[in-house]
Amino acid sequence: MKPLEGIKVVDLTTFLAAPTMARVLGEWGAQVIKVESPSGDPGRTQGAVFGMPYEDDENLGFDMSNMNKRFVTLNLKSESGLEVLYKLLSDADVFVTNIRTKSLVKLGLDYDSLKEKYPKLIFAHCLGYGENGPEKDTAGFDVTCYMARGGVFGTTVNKGDSPMIPTNGFGDFQVSMCMASGVCAALFNRGRTGLGDKISVSLHHAAIFMLSTGVVSAQYGNKYPKSRTEVICPTNNVFRTKDEKWVALCAPQYDRDYNKIMSLIGCNDLVDNENYCNCDRLNDFKLNSEIIAILDEAIAKFTRAEILKIFKDNDLPCEACYEPSDMYEDEQVWANGIMTKLDCPSGKRNIATNPVKFQSYPEPTYKVSSAQGSHTEEIMRELGYDEGTIKNYLDSGAVVGKKALK
Repeated sequence: MKPLEGIKVVDLTTFLAAPTMARVLGEWGAQVIKVESPSGDPGRTQGAVFGMPYEDDENLGFDMSNMNKRFVTLNLKSESGLEVLYKLLSDADVFVTNIRTKSLVKLGLDYDSLKEKYPKLIFAHCLGYGENGPEKDTAGFDVTCYMARGGVFGTTVNKGDSPMIPTNGFGDFQVSMCMASGVCAALFNRGRTGLGDKISVSLHHAAIFMLSTGVVSAQYGNKYPKSRTEVICPTNNVFRTKDEKWVALCAPQYDRDYNKIMSLIGCNDLVDNENYCNCDRLNDFKLNSEIIAILDEAIAKFTRAEILKIFKDNDLPCEACYEPSDMYEDEQVWANGIMTKLDCPSGKRNIATNPVKFQSYPEPTYKVSSAQGSHTEEIMRELGYDEGTIKNYLDSGAVVGKKALK
């Protein structure tokens, strides 16, 4: 049995974070119905931003947040369209949305309104900046709320350089898993209390939580951003290799591993060097940049493959700084189902799977998305609408049937 089999999720979401959470619940067995406005989820056309095709029969930029769903289009500004949504919610277990609270209130879809009608419903709300404060109604995206205001850009940048250019949705996908954990906890608690709950996750809050080490240590003088030439532990760092690739070395026990590393990279003359072999002394005399320059010069004489073998063979944690094309060839990825291949008109294409694995349910089904409104009529029949009423609602624009993207 699938972990969430029997759970019904109504998904009124757009873009990435919130719809990805619903995708994950669908992979765990929940029935997910995505509700779109007549104009559709803007996520359907984000392939243009992501640099990939976006057609109804091949739209991985949309699929990565919307697999394993059925699609209904409702005009929630009409009484009849809103009526259909209320019917969907009448036996739903979870309602997930990222619509701002003030808009939900206008539609009567805010938590306070819905909990009176549906006391067992779990209301899952994805927000930009949280429920309170001066920014609570401000429009927010991953780049602004998570990466910028949440400190990721300012903290992870190499001091003096421009902030990194992350892949689209870097924070969104992390937030989706935070939301999934909250929904599952609320469902478990409902089994004890018989009552639903409201869970909310903001992009802003999630980013700061993910930066906990920096957030906590900064108040003790551990300042960010940092330069890689000034880090406290020089052997916790990234290094460029002879073939213009990067590797990340993680040897936090500097004093223990210093001599080993010097020997392995051909710097035998620096073994037991009193200026460099002790991390406290190194930092007291601000010699970090000197030893990092030595490491840079030595490691640059090896290819990425060579230095990885040297360090791994000697039990020093080191990894290649992979690019997506490297991941496609990574045996570890395929051995653990970290990606899967989907059949597309252009051929088999790779897509990342969600990272939670169940022993009882090892491999979810991955069903790609359908055109907007593909299941509108089917779902209305399931809700008890007769053919005449369905036609009237379609003709009036209260609901919309299948609609091609282009």
